[in-house]
Amino acid sequence: MRGLRLAAALMLAGMATPPLLAGPVEDYETLREEVWQATLDSSPWLATSIGDRRGDGQLGDFSLAEYERSVARAKAVLARLDAIDESGLTPELKVDRAVLRSSLVDQIEAANHDHERYVVFSSRSGWFFYITSLPDSSPFFTLADYESYVGRLEAYGQVNADSIARSREAVARGLTQPCELMQGLAERVEALGNDDPRATVFWRPFAKRPDTISEAQWQALQDRAALALSEGVMPANSDFLDFYTREYEPKCRKGLPGISETPGGAAYYANRVKSYTTTDLTPDAVHQLGLSEVARIRAEMEEVAKKAGFATREAFIAHLRSDPQYYMTDADAYMTHAAALAKHIDGFLPKLFGRLPRLPYTVLPIPEAQAPGNTTAYYEPGSIATGQPGIYRVNTTELNQRPLWELPALGVHEATPGHHLQIALQQELDIHPLRANGTFFTAFVEGWGLYSERLGIEMGLYDTPAKEMGRLSYEMWRAARLVVDTGIHSKGWTKQQAVDFMLDNTALTAANIDAEVNRYISWPGQALAYKVGELKIRELRARAEQRLGTRFDLREFHDVVLENGSVPLSVLEAHVEAWLAKKAAS
Repeated sequence: MRGLRLAAALMLAGMATPPLLAGPVEDYETLREEVWQATLDSSPWLATSIGDRRGDGQLGDFSLAEYERSVARAKAVLARLDAIDESGLTPELKVDRAVLRSSLVDQIEAANHDHERYVVFSSRSGWFFYITSLPDSSPFFTLADYESYVGRLEAYGQVNADSIARSREAVARGLTQPCELMQGLAERVEALGNDDPRATVFWRPFAKRPDTISEAQWQALQDRAALALSEGVMPANSDFLDFYTREYEPKCRKGLPGISETPGGAAYYANRVKSYTTTDLTPDAVHQLGLSEVARIRAEMEEVAKKAGFATREAFIAHLRSDPQYYMTDADAYMTHAAALAKHIDGFLPKLFGRLPRLPYTVLPIPEAQAPGNTTAYYEPGSIATGQPGIYRVNTTELNQRPLWELPALGVHEATPGHHLQIALQQELDIHPLRANGTFFTAFVEGWGLYSERLGIEMGLYDTPAKEMGRLSYEMWRAARLVVDTGIHSKGWTKQQAVDFMLDNTALTAANIDAEVNRYISWPGQALAYKVGELKIRELRARAEQRLGTRFDLREFHDVVLENGSVPLSVLEAHVEAWLAKKAAS
């Protein structure tokens, strides 16, 4: 899933007032509500996604000064939280407190590293790309909705200026991205603009006038939007391109690509490993875990190759990478195939879950400007309040590198029962809205996505050796990440070493591997979350099956895992243990 650092850092405001000493429960609930309201105050997109209008026309404060203020406020909130007697809280509130505390500590510890302050874009992410999601993520029902959208276009210039200022400091401190990674970025950003505002992606909301808006109001909105684009958004992107080509690109990093090659990079990477896995694993421990998992999965791949009639794993993979029967040449046909498969998978969900979300999802291609060099697919959360479904985004570029045998594993991970089911359900759970909408832990979210790929076995999705190898290749992909990410960022690997390791151990095509390794370089530590989280969920399922025997109910287990939303792995384990103890007592 793209961008699931979503609300990893709580943007807090107005948190200086001490709580009334009414008792642990009242004190905690008061503090939690203050945090939630402050988060909505400073997170306009989040407010909009839940139908709260306080963020209309705003994009948020991207300045370094606001970042520093948010860290200071997080420290103040943590002090208040730790002053509350945890023993006086209910079991449900103890879980709630653990989630909030983990988020605060994560934010505060990350702020010890300059990378968090100044590294605000890469070859595949940045404010200049995020703004392009506005036409898809905004509500468009009323005049106020459209006025808010146009207001955000008008606010983009300040966001751009503040982000450039932070990036300029990154250049001064030697915290730029590796040169090879950034190739083509200028062209992709340039493609977002046009001399005619009506020919840009930002004009899509004005394709048809809603009945709720008069013709005069509609014309006024269009005039204002055209001005915001021609005199705001487009000049801002030009300013970024000028900064990038004149100041940033000449100072991009050469040599080894790892973050440890930057000032303070080794300590920052250790922090990223802890943050993304929600564990105390060291980079070396993660590397060794990866090597162990790679060896195990490789042996399973050998067995599948023999079943397919090939003498070796390598021979079967070479066949899968090159045989035209596994590839499509038409993007529309590829999208139709992916969508039909996703719908087929939906039919299995009632057999695996007792509780399902109401929000549907759709299947769409990755936007043209972002697709080249991007990952195979990703998920964008939706919102009932904004009328936006979840979106399973599929990359339709380089189709000769996107085999059909990988689509079953891809679909269950990104859509259902993976990211869409888990995130949409979290939004609808009977938990505090701060947890339902504002807290995401990558190890849980991506661990669940990878665990969902194994559920495809129980759905019978991998009904040919090619599809079976596709699943194993995807699992190997995530195991190899443990080796490659730590190799790049803590063991001095070159990019080619990482590519060669992936080519040797997975069945992924060369284009996918190149894009993935670029991603690991630009996003240190994030790729570790998948396998670490999945192994914990599998461990907890095996524990439940062993303890409960014939009383084990898979649907109930899944509901228990998901019923608190996204949580740190330690909190998940404690919750499952409490459920098992209750089951044993009954």
